[in-house]
Formats: sequence, structure tokens, C-alpha cells
Amino acid sequence: MEGYGSDMVISKKQILDWCDRFILVVEPESQRNYTLWPTQPPFSYSRDILSEYTVRCREITNLFLKNLAKLLSLDKDYFINMLDENAITHARFNYCPHCPKPDQVFGLKPHSDATAITIVFIDDSVSGLQLQKNSVWYDVPIILNALLVNMGDVMEIMSNGFFKSPVHRVVTNAEKERLSLVMFYAMDPEREIEPVQELVDEKNPRRYRKIKTKDYIAEIFKTFARGTLAIDTVKI
Repeated sequence: MEGYGSDMVISKKQILDWCDRFILVVEPESQRNYTLWPTQPPFSYSRDILSEYTVRCREITNLFLKNLAKLLSLDKDYFINMLDENAITHARFNYCPHCPKPDQVFGLKPHSDATAITIVFIDDSVSGLQLQKNSVWYDVPIILNALLVNMGDVMEIMSNGFFKSPVHRVVTNAEKERLSLVMFYAMDPEREIEPVQELVDEKNPRRYRKIKTKDYIAEIFKTFARGTLAIDTVKI
């Protein structure tokens, strides 16, 4: 899951997204593969910038996780401890060139994130990110210097459905290119995702089955390519 790439191809009939991506593991720092990081000026300066951005985004993530735990009447550090020293954070740079036929292809097809939390730094001049609610698509507004914090599938599963992982997509633009930077916060690949026991009782039965993080991530790649949702595969 590192380096340059595009969609996983599982079918000759599959429509690929109009998007190129560059993905790096940024946390834990011991797992950074610096051979993939830019080395030539001026891009080499991005190392320090991305490192500092990673630290600042972690502070934001922890703040959100504390408040989400409070909403569920859990210990304030419950979800922070869930993202332990073996948890993986990916930084993904998305580039969507201008598209001559924007009505025929997405920048990113509809999906939800296989994460606990996702932080998005969206393009400040070109809209394109859309959110689905009740089968209707809404444009996410551009707010200068703002970060978008998105709930992921992991949080929906662990909250036993109290929180919802929104389905979203990116539409293409006929005249302008679009850039974004996304920080994906996922648990230790060997750790199991399941509803928090304190949130399951007779009135709120378990709604999701248990699955390892690495298996869920593998599932989301397959379902994303098919245009379906990974979270539907773990619902009871």
C-alpha cells in the first residue's frame, strides 16, 4: 500500500477512477520507507513539512477520539489506546487531472473509509468531494484552511452502529485539476475490529461480526473495485 498507483484492477469491465495516488506510511515512524519519499529539491523539503503535518494531525485525531469516547460514556482514552504503537497511518496524495468527459467517470467512486478516523485537506479552489445522505449527494463546501474529519468503518463497527461511516465520492472537473491530502488512521493490522462490549446488550445486540484489521483492509480493496461497500460484508 505504498508508492504511486491507481485502482486495483479485478475485471476488464471495470471503470477506473480518474485519479493518480501517491501513498506513504507516516506512522509509526519506524515503518517509514524513505526510499519512496522525494529526495530532489524542491520536493525534498516536503519531508520536514509532512513530518510536522503528521504530528499536528495526530493531535487533532486524539482530540476527536477523546470526545467520541465521551459520547459513548467510555474512558476518554479508550479509542486513543486502540490506535497503539503498531497502528498504521497512511498519507495519500490524490491528483485528479481535468477530465474531458466528467459525466462518465469519477475521481473516486462511492465508498466509505476502512479507518477509525480520516483527516482530509481538500483542494481550496476546486470542489468535487460529495457526501451521500438518504440516497442524495451533497457537495462538501470549500472552507479555506479547514480540515475535514471523517468517521471510518472501524468507528461505526466499534460503536455498534452509533456512529456512521459516510459514503462519499469525488466527481471530476472538465476544466480544472484537483489535489487533496488524506491521512488514514487504522489500527494494528493484527488487531481485531468488533463492537465494544460495553455497547452491546439486549436492547442493542451486536450488529457487526469480528474481523482482523488486515482482512478488512483487503476486503475494502475488493469491494471498492466492484463498487460495493466493505462494511456490508461484516453486518449481522
